Amino acid sequence: MRGESAGIRYPWPEPPAPGDAIEVAPGVMWLRLPLPMALDHVNCFALDDGDGWTLVDPGIDTRKCRAALQAALDGPLSGKPVTRVLVTHYHPDHIGLAGWLQAQGAELVTTRTSWLFARMLVLDPQDRPAAETLEYYRRAGMDPEIFELRANERPFNFADCVHPLPLGFTRIVEGDQITIGGREWDVYMGDGHAPEHATLFSRDDDLVLGGDQLLPSISANLGVYATEPEADPLTDWLTSCARFSEIAEDRHLVLPGHKLPFTGLPLRLIQMVENHEGALKRLRAHLQTPRVAGDCFAPLFKRKIDAGTYGLALVESMAHLNHLWLRGEITRTLRDDGAWEWALADQGA
Repeated sequence: MRGESAGIRYPWPEPPAPGDAIEVAPGVMWLRLPLPMALDHVNCFALDDGDGWTLVDPGIDTRKCRAALQAALDGPLSGKPVTRVLVTHYHPDHIGLAGWLQAQGAELVTTRTSWLFARMLVLDPQDRPAAETLEYYRRAGMDPEIFELRANERPFNFADCVHPLPLGFTRIVEGDQITIGGREWDVYMGDGHAPEHATLFSRDDDLVLGGDQLLPSISANLGVYATEPEADPLTDWLTSCARFSEIAEDRHLVLPGHKLPFTGLPLRLIQMVENHEGALKRLRAHLQTPRVAGDCFAPLFKRKIDAGTYGLALVESMAHLNHLWLRGEITRTLRDDGAWEWALADQGA
């Protein structure tokens, strides 16, 4: 990390209205697109390539989001075509409209992991949760009433909010250089929030396309899912923060996936690490009494978890428990009801 941190600053105190745009650098427009969830927006950035636009993370495939994007394309983006879509990671609020734009002739640029995950999930609609998902919920100690509800309702499906992805994309990898908007960008990969998350640093000015790897004021969700129930995304996240700290500078203007563009990246990376170190410390104290993952929200989040955020809280609770378990700091025991019960390891053993 280079130099002393000057603090985190937000050059634009307010986001653009849906359908509008703010120029954050020459040829770089900031769009704000609506999401139908607790985090009610995603940032999309349009970079001027002369004969068309490259859009970064074009939002989710809902009628409201599509209308906001189309309004921006017809208005502040001057009606020029979208010739390329860059997707930082496979989550639906970032890749949802990529296929829609591809169908209109745009090139999709993303990581292989993101394309494979998104396409696989779009092609796997489910009317009810898979048996493996229900088993995962039991192991996590999901609240019985919530479990019963989720077991008997249609789960979240990519196919409901991600436009079909046609065959064909352009792959980017760690160490690549790519020209977008008249700038040369270095590609770095992060992990933890999503595998192989692309983050781009401009060689020609101070811009950074941060996606959800580099967010201000909120923490990216680090979740464990039925697809990889013993994963340790927290170690991946902390490792990524350490790697980004080696290149982060206060001059960098981060264009994040959510909230406001900001400077002060070195300090923000420190905060990200300290946030999880503090949560782990509180969790260790909480596990002096054995608990299931569903009973560990209080020390991790320090706020009330409602029905809308329960699922994200549960998968993040499992991520922190797996992290401590894989480090040998806690133990787990399978209860008769199928839930893992976690407790501090015997420090004298």
